[in-house]
Amino acid sequence: MAATIKDVAKESGVSVSTVSRWLTGGPVSTHKREKIQLAVQKLNFVSNGAARSLVTKKTYTLGVLLPDMYGGFYSEILRGLDQTAQERGYHLLVSSSHNEQREIVRAIQAMQGRVDGLVVMSPDIDAASLQSNLPARLPIVLLNCYVEGDAYDSINVDNYGGAYSIVRHLTRLGHRRIALITGSLVNHEVRERLRGYEDALRDAGIEVASSMRYVGDFNEPSGHRGALELLHTPERPTAIFAMNDGMAIGAMAALRTLGLRVPEEIAIVGFDDIPTSQYLEPPLTSVHVPIFEMGQRAMERLLMAIQEANAHIRRQEKFPTSLVIRRSCGVGQRS
Repeated sequence: MAATIKDVAKESGVSVSTVSRWLTGGPVSTHKREKIQLAVQKLNFVSNGAARSLVTKKTYTLGVLLPDMYGGFYSEILRGLDQTAQERGYHLLVSSSHNEQREIVRAIQAMQGRVDGLVVMSPDIDAASLQSNLPARLPIVLLNCYVEGDAYDSINVDNYGGAYSIVRHLTRLGHRRIALITGSLVNHEVRERLRGYEDALRDAGIEVASSMRYVGDFNEPSGHRGALELLHTPERPTAIFAMNDGMAIGAMAALRTLGLRVPEEIAIVGFDDIPTSQYLEPPLTSVHVPIFEMGQRAMERLLMAIQEANAHIRRQEKFPTSLVIRRSCGVGQRS
């Protein structure tokens, strides 16, 4: 026999009204929420979504719009979003836009009326460009999207600080020719990481050379191509900074095909610190981004906005980064 809301209340030691409030996104203390979640898992409780929707006028479905779904970064973001949504009795409707505004508009239009709120990640397009296409009454949280003002909740990463710290680490190891593999310069995150890279070089007294830069597109093949091209510059780099771990992995593969040793002959560093990075050979030095936690926080902010009927004060939050030193950069002290 299927467990009921009364069974969950009895198992967790709280009232039926508290469980009901938790199911509908209402305020519940952290201690009671944890007890309810344990009871739900133990009893394999599944709420009656159709009945809830009739009472609350909600779909209990949340939209997620990502630029892509390929790679460790997006899977970690989705994991954080989905786990938090499921704990509150919501399901996700996920779509990919490939960072094209036309596709973003289509996806948003398709989701209207089907979701109670929306998480949008669109680093190539700023919030002002999106605003005319985002439903005014729908709770929305923007991820890694350039935002001015207080029209939207947003969560971003300290891209500048992360890039600055990893390039500074390379200069302190003695590197003077540090090449860069970027993503598209339309991307706000890329521009911030580029600014950190250039400032770190200038602060170390190193000239910024455009010949030491290759524009990729955040995947392994572009990292592979970028490394091969950078190795044919007049002065071969002694280190390569790839703006994400996927491109760093591609660059490491390119160096292996040429018989070059990492880090003995060329150091490689990345950005994001996806779970795979620590298992490479050599393990990849990277800028750690709390990807899973960002997904969690974005969903928490969205659920709060839904609870407040979108009448809350919007917040812009920036997640700090940290430097994870592994063998791909060579021996050195943690910055």
